[in-house]
Amino acid sequence: MAIHQKPVKTPHKTHNGPGAEVLRVAHQNWESGVKYAKSGDWPKAQAAFDKAVKVQPQDALYLLNLARAQMKNGTVNQAHLTAMKVIALQPDNAIAVEVACECLNRQNRHVESVGLLERLPQHVTRSAQYWQLLGESLFNSSQYEKAISALFEGLALEMDHVLSHYRLGLSFNALGLKNEAIECFRTALALGMGPGDLAAQGMLTFIEREICSWQHAKTDLVVLRGLAAKLPAHAIAWASVFAHVTVTDDAQEHLRVARSCARFQARLVEPFAPLAPRALGERLRVGFVSADFHQHATAILMAEVFEQLNADPRFEVTMYSHGPEDGSPMRERLKRACAKFVKIDAFSDLQVAQMVRQDSIEVLVDLKGHTRGSRLGIFGHRAAPVQASFLGFPGTTGADYMDYFIGDAIASPLDHANNYSEKLALMPRCYQPNDRQRSKPQPCTREEVGLPRDALVLCGFNQPFKLSPEVFDVWCRLLRQLPGSVLWLLQWNDQSSAPLRAEAEARGVDPARLFFAPRVGAKEHMSRLALADVFIDTWPCNAHTTASDALWAGVPLVTYAGTTFASRVAASLLTDVGLPELATTTLADYEAQVMQLASDPARRQAIRDHLAHARETAPLFDSQSYTRDFGRLLWAMAERWSQGQPCDHISLIDGPSS
Repeated sequence: MAIHQKPVKTPHKTHNGPGAEVLRVAHQNWESGVKYAKSGDWPKAQAAFDKAVKVQPQDALYLLNLARAQMKNGTVNQAHLTAMKVIALQPDNAIAVEVACECLNRQNRHVESVGLLERLPQHVTRSAQYWQLLGESLFNSSQYEKAISALFEGLALEMDHVLSHYRLGLSFNALGLKNEAIECFRTALALGMGPGDLAAQGMLTFIEREICSWQHAKTDLVVLRGLAAKLPAHAIAWASVFAHVTVTDDAQEHLRVARSCARFQARLVEPFAPLAPRALGERLRVGFVSADFHQHATAILMAEVFEQLNADPRFEVTMYSHGPEDGSPMRERLKRACAKFVKIDAFSDLQVAQMVRQDSIEVLVDLKGHTRGSRLGIFGHRAAPVQASFLGFPGTTGADYMDYFIGDAIASPLDHANNYSEKLALMPRCYQPNDRQRSKPQPCTREEVGLPRDALVLCGFNQPFKLSPEVFDVWCRLLRQLPGSVLWLLQWNDQSSAPLRAEAEARGVDPARLFFAPRVGAKEHMSRLALADVFIDTWPCNAHTTASDALWAGVPLVTYAGTTFASRVAASLLTDVGLPELATTTLADYEAQVMQLASDPARRQAIRDHLAHARETAPLFDSQSYTRDFGRLLWAMAERWSQGQPCDHISLIDGPSS
């Protein structure tokens, strides 16, 4: 939005008399504000515009420029209120509406932004900026089809608006229109997004993986990593951090990209004053922030832990939910598993941070990290004295406002600490919780799920974005060496099956040996999963929740552990369930282990028997002892703050801290 330099013509500006000099001074202050704004001195510009407004509080021009200066200086809430004063004076002032909506979007108040934009009188001409803001607001309020329509309206007026092409890509992707999304991201990159190229290239590379479109996979990955390598040390730029974590195996690259994005998410945030250390009460107040408090993998893993924490008199649990109300039994279960359940999706990051302070939360845990719908800005305010990242994102947040990363000695060993911006808080077992109340496999036949009865079934039920040409090379090599085998994959979308069959044929494997399982409910999925002979894992991003599912179903799992957190999760799970030998550290060992299991039915059955017993005995599935350890870790983090000690690595393996 440009500075508005044409004064609004009001009758009092031409009057003579005692007030004329005052009005001239107001106008001079406005002119000074314009001069300061042009030179980039926004604090002085705001001060000058504020003086003009104090004299003429009904002058729309002065108010508009004050709003812009306030926005530039990071006082977004004030800027919104100032712009709304203009709208009260002039309901058809499109520029004021755009300013107010930009402020609302920055505060995550997207539904309000949509409403304000749509209330602009019909006779007012819509600018490209109007449609761009409406598209952004609609996208962020999950109205994707409407967002696409609005963005196309904006592009009709300004075809080379690069952010509109990028947002179109995000909207198409949200609707599952992956190829359309890819073309939009390619257009955005061709136009050039500057610092935003990293985000667009990350989305492009990730979505190509989602639909197993590998024609440009190697080139696009090289470009993505090149952009990450060029990031300045103190970069502040949006990035598709999840893409980097899942498609690359360089932990330092993950940290560099995450830091840039974490700074971007907190760029407009003013941290609260630190809370002075204080004695902890009998109950530790713990808050969990997530968009996934419904039928979601995170909730499935955490449900029983929440229930047991809530029943423990040493804890008071609050859930801050910024996700959908899906009406599922899981949603209702979680609401019962806490002292307080707060819907925060309609509130800004600042408002939520203020709630957290008012609730006297001592440890605030983020369950999203750099995944879709993240609200790291809440943590940027330093809402709680201790803030931790856990479970939802398989890597560092890169945020200097996150104190701890909760992991374990295998997935995130202390000698990998320089790959994290946070201090490591290590569980004495696998970091991943599990819910023993979930259903066990029920009798099911291969015929019922469309599998050949006597084949050796190699199961790769990870999402397609975890597949790569390199992974598929190894899998097809295994298939060629095992003539009676088939590859069983999960059909996450309608676009990946045909490319994978073509890729198999190109590697000398009959495409008919690939079988695809449609998405079904949790109970049915668990029963059919038990029909697999061996679960073969992906890298550099392993199976995580999917690996727990396989082990719970009694399926032998072979993984290849690397050096990043995302590539070491399955190794941690296998260790906790008593099968560390199935976690390999080289591709040669990975292939050899799969081949050995494939040729030894007796060993496979022994592992199945072991896993059936492990459901009741292994640490991985012992929710009660897990919750005790998790609670001890939360207390250890809080006690360091309470005692005035700086954050440091905490490991329950060697005692309360080390």
